[in-house]
Amino acid sequence: MKYAITFLFLLAAALPVLAADTGAGLQNGGAVTVDPNTNRATITRDGVTTPLWDGAHRMQDGSILIIRQGISVSREPVPGTRLPPIPKAAEWEGAPIVGHSPCEKLVYRVCGGQDRCGECEACNLARQLLTMEQDERAASDNSNRMTYTSGECRQVNADRELFPSCK
Repeated sequence: MKYAITFLFLLAAALPVLAADTGAGLQNGGAVTVDPNTNRATITRDGVTTPLWDGAHRMQDGSILIIRQGISVSREPVPGTRLPPIPKAAEWEGAPIVGHSPCEKLVYRVCGGQDRCGECEACNLARQLLTMEQDERAASDNSNRMTYTSGECRQVNADRELFPSCK
């Protein structure tokens, strides 16, 4: 029992170090690392590490990482950093889209009618998610079905701090 407690203590102390060293790949190249203590995100390409730019980023496993002021703010962490990734196959994927898609609804709520809030950071993020959703739908055999990013938009639509409504 004494050794088990010591092992757990050592493992708990080592996890932040292990997590900070683990990089997940961006879909368009580069290894992303998120510091588990600060949530600061960096990207390493060709041996050069720089802060990851603000925006929505598609990871190689299909997950989405949202960076705001250099900090990872998305609910879905980079695989291997803090929590295991959410499986790609989710309950909403493949469900029919009736009317506007979840990302279209998000853009309308955040950017406002006639693009009143088009210059705000949240609108830019919402548009990036809409572009990802449109790309997924265009690549699908049935473009009237929900995609992975559709579900992400559905989830983040409830986050009024990251995606405030246009006023």
